Amino acid sequence: MNAADLTLFVNVADAGSFNKAARYVGMSTPALSKKISKLEQDLGVQLIHRTTRRLSLTEAGESLYVHAKNIEGQVSDAIASVSAFSQGLTGNIKLSVPTISGELLLAEAIAEFCHKYPNITIDMRLENDFVDLVAEGLDLAIRTGKLEDSSLIAKPLIESNWIVCCSPSYLERHGEVRNLAALKDHNCLAYTYQAQGSFDWRFTRNGVEESVRISGSFATNNAQALRKAALAGFGIVYVPRCSVYEDLQEGKLIAILTDYQPRRLGVYAIYPFTKYLPEKLRRLIEHLKQAYQLKKDYF
Repeated sequence: MNAADLTLFVNVADAGSFNKAARYVGMSTPALSKKISKLEQDLGVQLIHRTTRRLSLTEAGESLYVHAKNIEGQVSDAIASVSAFSQGLTGNIKLSVPTISGELLLAEAIAEFCHKYPNITIDMRLENDFVDLVAEGLDLAIRTGKLEDSSLIAKPLIESNWIVCCSPSYLERHGEVRNLAALKDHNCLAYTYQAQGSFDWRFTRNGVEESVRISGSFATNNAQALRKAALAGFGIVYVPRCSVYEDLQEGKLIAILTDYQPRRLGVYAIYPFTKYLPEKLRRLIEHLKQAYQLKKDYF
């Protein structure tokens, strides 16, 4: 038994499947299963309950997992602690980014990073789901909002301001919106990609929080879909300003209710807890922060 065997055991436990864990570590499923069986034989206890549909840890397996996970983290920290001394930055980084930021600036910024560090490859996924970084084998995620998982580290990149807007043609047909209560008489299109507030639009005015329950003919979890609906004059939207910034500058959309302070959410680089952040991740996070700051007017 060695640390590598314990790491394989942790991978199986985290993945909840021999097949998934085998793909992650680059082994065949039978070879991985044989490794775990050998570990159980050496320890003299069963660590995993195996069924055709799923696997679960035994009581002994749960106990070993806690300690093995700690060993795995110590090994990663030990390697990461000396990575800054290496002149050559190499390897692969897997990250998940939200679609708005990905399309607006991150795709170009990450391509620029790869050009700067040719020995680093990056696999970027554009998605809005709050993925499990450890289970998905991700090194980094860019996310907007509050951090729920205390086992993750969040580095602030920028603040995202939201905005209420609509097309000039919509206002011509339906009249101006002078206060929050007036929104109840308008077709408000809901953005459902958020933990709360899809249909309860929240604002602050003179230090007091206010909200209004909205309704409308269309709701979606995609900001670009809302943008296009607003541009076509179908209704009022409440979205991150970066998603409509250029439309506002060109006069295709108009900000309304500007006397109210809209919601503001932090944008963070999120990664699993580690004492020593790998140098390549540290440099990527700093590069992405600079990319956001260069586009700060959008936010």
